[in-house]
Amino acid sequence: MTARPPWPLAYTVSGDDCTAPVPLGFAAPLAEAVRHLAELGYDGVEVQVRQAGAHGAEALAGTVEAAGLRVLGIGTGPVAAQDRLTLTDPSPDVRRHALDRLLGAARLAGELGVPVTLGQTRGTFLPGLEDIQRIWAERAVRQLAEEAADRGSRLLLEPQSRARTSLWHTPAEARAFVDSLDAPAGLVLDTHHLEAEGLDAVRAVTDHARVTGCLQLAAPATRGPLTTGDPRLTALSTALRAGGFTGWLTLEHSQDGDSTKAAARSWTALTDAASAPS
Repeated sequence: MTARPPWPLAYTVSGDDCTAPVPLGFAAPLAEAVRHLAELGYDGVEVQVRQAGAHGAEALAGTVEAAGLRVLGIGTGPVAAQDRLTLTDPSPDVRRHALDRLLGAARLAGELGVPVTLGQTRGTFLPGLEDIQRIWAERAVRQLAEEAADRGSRLLLEPQSRARTSLWHTPAEARAFVDSLDAPAGLVLDTHHLEAEGLDAVRAVTDHARVTGCLQLAAPATRGPLTTGDPRLTALSTALRAGGFTGWLTLEHSQDGDSTKAAARSWTALTDAASAPS
């Protein structure tokens, strides 16, 4: 019998409100994506949304659950990637619009009873505006964390490489900010962003597993589907177990032109690693 990791396995998908499938998720409409992922054996999905709010929870849950899967998290990448809205934009209207979108995602997550994640929508700094932009971002993220908690959700902050954002690049930086919040919050760790910052993913997981709600996985260097025999996978699994990780794993990577094959490759790599002697 094929072994499975002890944590739920999710795949990145696009909500029906997105203008196009997200590049690092299943390249198909939501209903089609969840059908294929269920056939492959995944437990759930991490849904990237653009402008969805609490009113969309019933339809979203219905589509996902009809395939036998569950929503494990709500992502917010398309707010910035598709509409160029960030919390550090010099325009007050853009910042307000970005925060409104994020608050809507938090309400959606609350209705579904899952965490909401924040990555690139926090934005990038401009020369001479760094100090005030940091204040804008921190103030907005505090409000987002409070809204998530009030709605029965929880914010997960993702450390991202400096190529994507100007603040909270490392798990230690993100954790220090999360620890300063009045609302419960945690981290998303992404192997691609950790490696882009020159950090050892296994060490990062070892140090922060207990406050991490989700680990996002991709092949090193290529950010493509996982490959069977990747020694990192067994080492990461060991670190997650030792650290008391209680979240879920998300495959977030490029699709190599065929999402079904990409998802199958990553599934095989993970189950193969779970079967390997510890």
